[in-house]
Amino acid sequence: MSYFGTDGIRGKFGKMPITPDFILKLGYATGQVLIANNDNPERKPSVVIGKDTRLSGYVIEGALQAGFNAAGVDVHLLGPLPTPAIAHLTRSFHADAGVVISASHNPYYDNGIKFFSADGKKLTDQMQNAINDKLQIIMSAADDEGDSLLMPILDPAQLGKNYRIGDAKGRYIEFCKGSFPYQYDLSQLKIVVDCANGAGYSVAPRVMRELGATVIAINNTPDGLNINADCGSTHPEGLQQAVLDHDADVGIALDGDGDRIVLVDENGKLIDGDGILYVLATQGQMPATGVAGTLMSNMGLELALKAKDIDFVRAKVGDRYVMQELEAKDWILGGEPSGHILCLDKSRTGDAIIAGLQVLAVMQERKKALSDLTEGFEVLPQKLVNIRLAQMQDPYAHEELVLAFDKAQALLEGRGRLLIRQSGTEPMIRVMVESDDEIECDVMANDLADHIKAVLS
Repeated sequence: MSYFGTDGIRGKFGKMPITPDFILKLGYATGQVLIANNDNPERKPSVVIGKDTRLSGYVIEGALQAGFNAAGVDVHLLGPLPTPAIAHLTRSFHADAGVVISASHNPYYDNGIKFFSADGKKLTDQMQNAINDKLQIIMSAADDEGDSLLMPILDPAQLGKNYRIGDAKGRYIEFCKGSFPYQYDLSQLKIVVDCANGAGYSVAPRVMRELGATVIAINNTPDGLNINADCGSTHPEGLQQAVLDHDADVGIALDGDGDRIVLVDENGKLIDGDGILYVLATQGQMPATGVAGTLMSNMGLELALKAKDIDFVRAKVGDRYVMQELEAKDWILGGEPSGHILCLDKSRTGDAIIAGLQVLAVMQERKKALSDLTEGFEVLPQKLVNIRLAQMQDPYAHEELVLAFDKAQALLEGRGRLLIRQSGTEPMIRVMVESDDEIECDVMANDLADHIKAVLS
């Protein structure tokens, strides 16, 4: 079995695999793989570990570092920082891997672990499989063997050490500011920043202020339990109202780990990842040759880019698959409607703050409001319904559901799309209907969701 989903290992804290015992073993197994791949016997492998603001992060951090140390790996502790900051600092510290403790946009009671390679990208399948193989050996061994045999300490003198990095935030803030064109500043803009009570609560407002903006920060007081709670990129209603209340020029919402972004224009209108891609692709300093989206990208984005003679491809859902398409085609811009935006000329991973800065730079360069920049981009009506299950099941394994899906797709032929997919991070089926008829979208999506729920519950 594989312990890894589409974006690392994730689940409810206290239940497998997000338990202290398993995470200790995960740290040890990963450390063993890093040692096996270490080509410099004069130094120990090292990792950097960052986290979001969930209370359970303290426990996971301790278990992970113990596992790494037991394997003989040094650990640099960064504290609460956005996921892309860990990717950047992994490269900056010349570490062998980066580790993020976060469940992204999920509620506080979930948590997870995801890894970056030494170059700040998601782990290769080869490395991930090697870690998984080590884990399987440890987890499948007989209980009476004991961890002393499963995770041997060959020489206590070779244990890893821990280092806490005090200036990690400052390093990342300077990196973000460096992605903004030097000839512009934000002194003419009033910006509301919704930090989702997550990992970006401290750095995101500081980046904008240090570039000259007037910043109103909201949901920037994390208590370990309020991350993503009715705020951030998955709940932007409060941001939309705050932009209107403060007469702001733009609103920026992050998710819990700071790699997703949605924007709000001066009129309170929501601009999701598709809208951000449209602005950057068509009006950025270097118009895009092509853009990589996903199966969830709105057909309106595809049509708008086609009108500008910009190529568009769809990857599987997940920013790692968007990255694969970009690298294969030698493009630099891609992302998802949810707000994972890849600007590969600025960062090697999806970064909410950096993506937001690039849109703000376009506003400054063009001297236009955000609403003006999105003219020409018409979103086709789209309805997404999530069906949470007790445990994951494949809806295509049921003939009754397959027939219903085929019938719906036939009705949409030539003017819309139907997408039924399983979440890679939680037991959930996602139903997406896209059509030129908004009422049809709503009715069809909800009818299919009810049908799936009835069959799979």
